[in-house]
Amino acid sequence: MITAPFHLTVDKTSLYKALAHCQGVVERRNTVPILSHVLFEAQGGTLKITATDLELSLQETIPANIRMEGNTTVLAHLLFDVVRKLPNGAEIELKVEKEGEMLLLQSGKSSYTFPCLPPIEFPSMKEEKLPCHFKMKSEDLTFLIDKTRFSMSTEETRYYLNGIFFHKTTDGFLRAVTTDGLRLAQAQVNLPADASAMPSVIMSRKTIQELRKLVDETKDELSIALSENQVRFTIGATILISRLIEGKFPDYEQVIPFGNDKTLEVNVKAFAEAVDRISLMSTDKLHPIKIHVENQVMSISAHSTETGSAVEELDVSYSGDSMDLGFNARFILDVAQQISNSTLQFLIGGPHQAVILKDIEETTSLYVLMPMRV
Repeated sequence: MITAPFHLTVDKTSLYKALAHCQGVVERRNTVPILSHVLFEAQGGTLKITATDLELSLQETIPANIRMEGNTTVLAHLLFDVVRKLPNGAEIELKVEKEGEMLLLQSGKSSYTFPCLPPIEFPSMKEEKLPCHFKMKSEDLTFLIDKTRFSMSTEETRYYLNGIFFHKTTDGFLRAVTTDGLRLAQAQVNLPADASAMPSVIMSRKTIQELRKLVDETKDELSIALSENQVRFTIGATILISRLIEGKFPDYEQVIPFGNDKTLEVNVKAFAEAVDRISLMSTDKLHPIKIHVENQVMSISAHSTETGSAVEELDVSYSGDSMDLGFNARFILDVAQQISNSTLQFLIGGPHQAVILKDIEETTSLYVLMPMRV
């Protein structure tokens, strides 16, 4: 790609929105200078803006009044900060002179210049053949992400857990699963039409974060194309392309207990508020709390030699013998936030066995927590 001078005008709203989408892709601190830049390509009646970190690429095309076609690169975060502070409704003029070393931005009485790097240095992600194509409702993808992303692992050595595992089930669902080894989240929606050939894939944490922002801005269907190594999302005028995490996701179904015969049901709002208060007394970094259930009463407690102790009681519906359970308070609260209705259900096997947590009225998601010794 040869540096070419260009000249265009564009409205602030369109440019700001496109640059905002690029911010999560471009790393602020980068050892490769060109990766701190976005690529501008002015052609026809549009300006195409591209950002990449070599694993993830975002392209957005916006309307512009092109006076001279050309291309350049510019520091992504600096340009974004300037555009963000310009008045709403402003018209922005962007111009690269013949030398191609500086981008001139003018808007009203404001004028800025930004250093440019040659577009030929800007890397492009090679698009693979993506044999599986289908469309998906934005609300379905939002549901899968929101119900599971909180339990993605951050442990670098087990990189294959640092994302969401998507796969089709034998009974016609598209399922999303995450686990960090101590907890598991699972959610599913009906398998989209034309997705029967979809391979099982793991999408990285960063991909999920950027995808979620884009999906939040639309109510329309999005187009998905993928192979075993790469995925492409088309959302309106935005294209997000990502490499997939290599590696095999563990057989998560083996850790979901099927013999938990004791059922406990509690008002999720009252429970979450009590856990939140009690956890203030737990100074350990894991914030352990103890739950004792007996005779339709749940007792939640925490103790610390530094801060003292606390106990709160809640009325519950419980079938089983008295039981003591220990949990990480933050893990419990993460699950409670996913419960849309009023009642959180625990399926319990024993004090040291994994516990299933579910929304009593929403059957398409479930959560598994490993208990702690408290």
